[in-house]
Formats: sequence, structure tokens, C-alpha cells
Amino acid sequence: MVMGVPDDVAALTAGERDATDPLRGFRDRFVPMDPDVIYLVGHSVGRPATATRAALDAVVEVWAARGAAGWHEEWVDLPWRVGDVIASGVLRAEPGEVIVSDSTSVNLYKLAAAALNAVRHRRVIVADAAEFPSDAYVLQGLARAHDSELRLIKSDVDGGPTVQQVREACAGRADLVVLSHVSYRSGALADMAGITEAAHDAGALVLWDLSHSAGVVPVPLRDTGADLAVGCTYKYLNSGPGAPAFLYVRQDLQSELSQPIWGWFGHADQFAMYPDFEPATDIARYTAGTPQVLGCHAVAEGARLVAEAGIERIHDKAQALTAYAVDLAEVWLGRYGVRLASPRQRWRRGAHVTLYHPAAWQLVQELADVGVMCDYRHPGRIRFGLAPLYTSFTDVYEALSRLRGVLEGHRTTGQAG
Repeated sequence: MVMGVPDDVAALTAGERDATDPLRGFRDRFVPMDPDVIYLVGHSVGRPATATRAALDAVVEVWAARGAAGWHEEWVDLPWRVGDVIASGVLRAEPGEVIVSDSTSVNLYKLAAAALNAVRHRRVIVADAAEFPSDAYVLQGLARAHDSELRLIKSDVDGGPTVQQVREACAGRADLVVLSHVSYRSGALADMAGITEAAHDAGALVLWDLSHSAGVVPVPLRDTGADLAVGCTYKYLNSGPGAPAFLYVRQDLQSELSQPIWGWFGHADQFAMYPDFEPATDIARYTAGTPQVLGCHAVAEGARLVAEAGIERIHDKAQALTAYAVDLAEVWLGRYGVRLASPRQRWRRGAHVTLYHPAAWQLVQELADVGVMCDYRHPGRIRFGLAPLYTSFTDVYEALSRLRGVLEGHRTTGQAG
């Protein structure tokens, strides 16, 4: 804790924490950026690892030397191989349950539609009113196309949906529950075990969006009996902007559900070139077209780095970083109208901390001017992404110190509003 201690002691605490951080060596395995910039947007786009640069160069060399022969020599099964790396090193899933494919929104559409296709009569979808907009749009479209009811949980915008809210929303009947494991706005970590049990008690399948949890918190898919999941790879898996996403389908469901985008990579015998579609019986059923080879290699390197560091150690550091940020914010910033907009308990947070201020959008712009990269989310929220593999405690200290300086200027010039 730094509450009530002088600033110089708090700074020393940051240095001491960095010196004893078991993950400190991983910071040097990322491509360097301007040393005057504090990068706290890993919850949006992670930083490139040096191994990723080398891996992509190697793919280009194979492409140049082998051309189309590279497909059968190295590339055609990449989505499966990289999926297994994610399953074992990032998620608590089994081999053959994860595959790299398409974007998060497309994968969400495929799996949500597959779940609804399995329902014979009236379809009921339960989701959070504060869900990430793209997820909400996909579900709105599916509800219209399937003549389904979309029931929205009115969760606390900073705390996320509770088990009881899910039980109440599922009362009577529910077929599909779609929620984020970690809230994009506040970083609130949902109770995967409790919510999955509540949905199953109502006879519903559960589809989790892991975009803000994969790579920073344990994701107990196997232990909780979760049915379906999707997630992006360019946040805490550091695979680069626009890199392909992943999807998870529990082993026993893979041959039972039918996803709506039929493509040749999802065929039971794709190279036979049959005129009619016959779906594969395994995780391949949930793919469609040609895999993104460069993107898959980037995903593999990011997932291997997470696996090497260990998700438990990463989560421990995420909790420590976010707790340190919360302590500094409470000591320094409350007098300027700043309040915490994330859960207060460290175990209820992912790896980003959100602060509320009425002039948040303007503050984010001014922070960029003083070398702090963070972002804004409506209403009035500043998000600080504290990616454990490359964010230091000194980064957190310096970023909050610079925010204090910006707020001090607002107070003296009367701009806070």
C-alpha cells in the first residue's frame, strides 16, 4: 500500500517491486518503443514481440522459396496447431477444442447461430446491456433473423453482471447466454463458474467472449463446463492489429451443433472438392475459408510467450499492477474529481483499471501530449491497460503522476468542468 506515504517512498516502492518482479525479463523480449512513452493500451493492441518479427520474416522466406508448396508443407493445419497452443498455454481447455479463425465478431456470429440452430421452437438469448457494442450488434441481428427474444441484463456498468442477475434473466426459459469474461469498459471479471452453472440450470448454452481475459487471467473453460467461447488475439496475446481470433467449442458439442458459414475448410474432406457440403465432425466444422497464415504465426508466438510466463504468474502481476494503480489514484486523484470505475477488489479485475472523470475525453488527449498512451470509453472513463509481460510498476507510478500533473493544471485554470 502507498496510502498516506510521501511520494518519494511510493516511487521507491515501484522500483523495488520492479526489481523483485519474476516477469521483469519479459519486457526485454518486446520490440522497443520510445522510452519517453508509457504504453498503457495493451488492452486494445498489444506490443510486438521480437520473436514475432523473426517468425513473420521466416514465413516470408518460405513463401519466397516454396510458394504454394508451403500450404501442404507448413500452413494448411496452422489453425489447429496454434489452437492447441492457446488451449494448453492460455486457456484451460483440451487439445482439439480451440481453433484460430476469422475475427471475434464473425466467430461470435458462427457460435451463437449454431446454438440457436439447435433450438426447435422459441429462442431466448440473454446478454448484458453494457456488452461490447460489436457483440451486441451481432446478437441483435441474430435475434431479428431467428425471430428470437433478446433479454438484456441491466448490470452495474462498473461491476458487471452477477450470477443472480443471470438466474433472473434466464427464468422461465433461456437458450443462449452470451457474456464477456472481463468487461471491456471496467475490467470487471465475471464469475464464470457461477454464471455457467446458472445458465445450465435454465437449460441454456453459454458463449463467453474472452477478448479481455485471454492471456491475463485464468480461463477455466474445462473446469466450469463452459460450452462455447470466442476471443481476439491482438490484445494480451500481442499478435498484432487485425490478427485472427480464436474460438472454443467443448469436445462433446462439436459434432452436435451446425454453424451457418459453410466453407471448404469446414468440410469433412476439403480437398475432395465435393459439390455438396458435409461438415467435419471436429473443431474444423467451425472454420470456413483459407486461414490467415501470417496472422496465425503471430498468434502462435504470442501464445507461446504467455505459456512460457505462466498464466498464474501473469494474473498475479495483473492483480498487483491494478492494485498499485488503484492505490495511487485514491491517494493522488480523488481531490480532482476522479473516482474508481472498476471493481475495488483486485480479484474481481482483469488487467485494466478504469477511472471516471467528467472531463475524461479531454484528459486522455492531454495525457497523450505528456507521453502516456491510454484510451477513453463512454461515459467519462479513462482506461489504463496494464499488460503484465511488459508493463512495469514504474510505468504505473509515472503514468498516474503525469495524470496528477494534468489535473493540477485543470484545477488552476478552471478547465475541469
